Amino acid sequence: MKKRFGWWTLIVILVLVIGGFGWRSIHRAQAAKKYVDSTTPTIFVHGWGSSYRAERQMANYAKEQGVTNTIVWVNVAKSGKVTWHGTIKKGAKNPIIEVNLADNKSLSGRESDVASAYSKSSDYVKDVVDSMQSKYHFKSMNLVGHSMGNLQIAYYIMNNANDPKMPTLKHQVAIAGHFNGLTMEPGVKGITVNKQTGEPSKMLPEYKGLLNLRNVYPTSARVLNIYGDLQDGSHSDSQVPVNAAKAYKYLVAGRAKSYQEKQINGKMAQHSKLHENKQVDRLLVDFLWAK
Repeated sequence: MKKRFGWWTLIVILVLVIGGFGWRSIHRAQAAKKYVDSTTPTIFVHGWGSSYRAERQMANYAKEQGVTNTIVWVNVAKSGKVTWHGTIKKGAKNPIIEVNLADNKSLSGRESDVASAYSKSSDYVKDVVDSMQSKYHFKSMNLVGHSMGNLQIAYYIMNNANDPKMPTLKHQVAIAGHFNGLTMEPGVKGITVNKQTGEPSKMLPEYKGLLNLRNVYPTSARVLNIYGDLQDGSHSDSQVPVNAAKAYKYLVAGRAKSYQEKQINGKMAQHSKLHENKQVDRLLVDFLWAK
């Protein structure tokens, strides 16, 4: 009986192992049909007071869908020094780089010259891109931001758009971007945007600081702007007014290869929940990597 039991156990294990390999092969084949096979990296930048862990669900969802098997993270010290955790192998498919900013509360939004403060903070994004290029020499990249990370990305793009060393920007995803203010700021809730152009009725200093994007934004890039509405009458995600996020259209739509917006509604549209939202995960994966 023991011998027979041993054989049956071995057979069951073999069936499970073979089945597992078969399922993974099928999953890879399906992913190959649905998603591009590119070496272009995607850089995720988190928001104020957060960390690379806020990017984990989105990155892991992409991995689960078969988009990539390569997720690394980098720590950016207050000095700008970039430390890599993980390696991107040559030819890696759709690698993802999660950014962790040690100086993640460098901005309060109440600086005397908030535009200059955001511009300076965008150097952290440049530090990541410069380090990435020094190690891997990529020809193109995608950028994804949440909350304050979007302001840092936007200022980085504006400040470096004419730098020949900058990889070609293929996609930008903005999630909960407070381009023209936060709900806590006086008068922000009353700001409207032109439905056609996205031009806001009032421009805050941090927004005015980005106006040159209208002249330099990369024509190679496709843009997806995702924002939330709790549907509770606030017309916001609790921190970012819908119109503050939609104002990004005026800055980039005239030059971007394409521009689209997606509003997420309900309780899971809350500011911090947007990077934990499966609907956002699907939108991001389809936008960045679907064939």
